[in-house]
Amino acid sequence: MQNFSISPKEMLASLWRNRSLTKALVKREVVGRYRGSVLGIFWSFFNPVFMLLVYTFVFSVVFKARWPGGSESKTEFALILFSGLIIFNLFSECVNRAPSLILANVNYVKKVVFPLEILPWVTMGGALFHGLISFIVWLLFYGILFGLPHPTALLFPIILLPLLLMTMGFSWGLAALGVYLRDIAQIIGLVTTILMFLSPIFYPITALPEKYQSIMMLNPLTSAIELGRGVLVWGKMPDWTLFAIFLSASLLIAWLGFAWFQKTRKGFADVL
Repeated sequence: MQNFSISPKEMLASLWRNRSLTKALVKREVVGRYRGSVLGIFWSFFNPVFMLLVYTFVFSVVFKARWPGGSESKTEFALILFSGLIIFNLFSECVNRAPSLILANVNYVKKVVFPLEILPWVTMGGALFHGLISFIVWLLFYGILFGLPHPTALLFPIILLPLLLMTMGFSWGLAALGVYLRDIAQIIGLVTTILMFLSPIFYPITALPEKYQSIMMLNPLTSAIELGRGVLVWGKMPDWTLFAIFLSASLLIAWLGFAWFQKTRKGFADVL
């Protein structure tokens, strides 16, 4: 029986070896989502524009919400909220699909010698594409309403690095677990919904009593959202100590998820 390496270097080495295949699958993933629709891939741009307009109306006109410590601008709250949702949606799209990745590609398991470990990378590629479109929409609206974004916005891709590693770790782990425990897909859908409201998306972490703030920091999305919002909205340099801790934890999560996937993939064909 074939042995699959659990080396940390293999996480990226496999992606590099199969980069052409991964690129082709990501393209199919993105284009396939809109195949048959009149506007096609342009929906990837219109969807975030529409959602941002809805957030702006609901929170600035209906609820008249203002972000604590922010300005009196009616549109600022929507942009702050949307910046957090870009990060959350990137995470949730990958994690929610992870439990069914192997189940949806049974032919790759049984009939073809296929690098199954790249399937989470394919989902990540699709999520990054839609995240990039949402980020462009955010920059466009911010530029129209407030002028040029802060120079610190250039650090946003760096801020996302730990989030991507952490998400990949969860995706590998859940993809393997989903083969053996079919209920995990429903459980993860519920968990990500809860995480959305327990993450500082609709409110800043400082709005919580101090004794709950340390608990909130245990949420894997809190650091990413706070750091991302800081560089995008407030123009603050990242807390590099927090970033280093987040990056270290994400590397560990990524490797643990990858190792679990590699150890359990030998039994995929028997279960499926």
